[in-house]
Amino acid sequence: MAHDRKFRFGVQLAKATSGPEWAARARQVEDLGFSTLFMPDHFDDQLAPVPALAAVAAATTTLRFGALVFDNDYKHPLVLSKEAATLDLLSGGRLELGIGAGWMRTDYEQSGISYDPPAERVDRMEEGIAVIKGLMSGEAFSFAGKHYTISDHRQTPEPVQKPHPPLIVGGGGKRVLSIAAREADIVGINPNLRAGTAGPEVAPQARPDVTKQRIEWVKEAAGPRFADIELNVHIGFVMVTDDAMSIAEAMAPAFDLPPEEVLHVPLALVGTVDWMIEELQRRREEYGFSYFVFEGGNVEALAPVVARLAGI
Repeated sequence: MAHDRKFRFGVQLAKATSGPEWAARARQVEDLGFSTLFMPDHFDDQLAPVPALAAVAAATTTLRFGALVFDNDYKHPLVLSKEAATLDLLSGGRLELGIGAGWMRTDYEQSGISYDPPAERVDRMEEGIAVIKGLMSGEAFSFAGKHYTISDHRQTPEPVQKPHPPLIVGGGGKRVLSIAAREADIVGINPNLRAGTAGPEVAPQARPDVTKQRIEWVKEAAGPRFADIELNVHIGFVMVTDDAMSIAEAMAPAFDLPPEEVLHVPLALVGTVDWMIEELQRRREEYGFSYFVFEGGNVEALAPVVARLAGI
């Protein structure tokens, strides 16, 4: 069945100073009509995602949740699969399972985990996805790959969502996006972070022309199943303002674009609430994006946008 392309909105949160504060933030996200609460998966100043997401599930009733995304290198896929299935079971089927190959160089350097070349990390991720899908089948599963071996293991518990929670894979490189196109239910169109940092060098990769090329890669690899894929984008910069052009003029050099074109960069959203509503509709029409994720500091400012667009 083709994806309905109705708008969904997510929020990415990372930390809180107490359990009650974290629960209150999750309930706020739910009450304001956002579909999903996401967390990053890094070793810096943030809550550990699995226990924090369990707390989100306990504090809410309809809110979906997940990591954007779990780094495949930080946990053996059997461990992550069991944790994910448990989260899905205990939440009544609200997990969205994001998997990535890992990118943040400082995580690897500080932990001592080997920061292997991108091709090897992607190889492991591809095997990890196969392992997780196999383990969530409810049947005894074996796997013999270059990186992982599973021997006749039947995983319990089974997830509520069948055959597994919706799988999210995002990326900026052709190979990762091709894997996502073949394997994922939700594909995130991201900058290429193969350098291991997310500095100013990322900005040109968010240009509309580069974004369209990435979507073409997904279409090419997905073939007929492209119609079933939900396209996701993480908008990292949001500003509600009556003077969008001044902001765009300041941003233009980083993107090497005229200011009026900067306002249409998919990873930024700058303007009035009414303009944002029209712009997100335009991005759905132009790119196929229907699932937008914002940083947690923008929850209140974007509430009117979500109220107007969610589910239509």
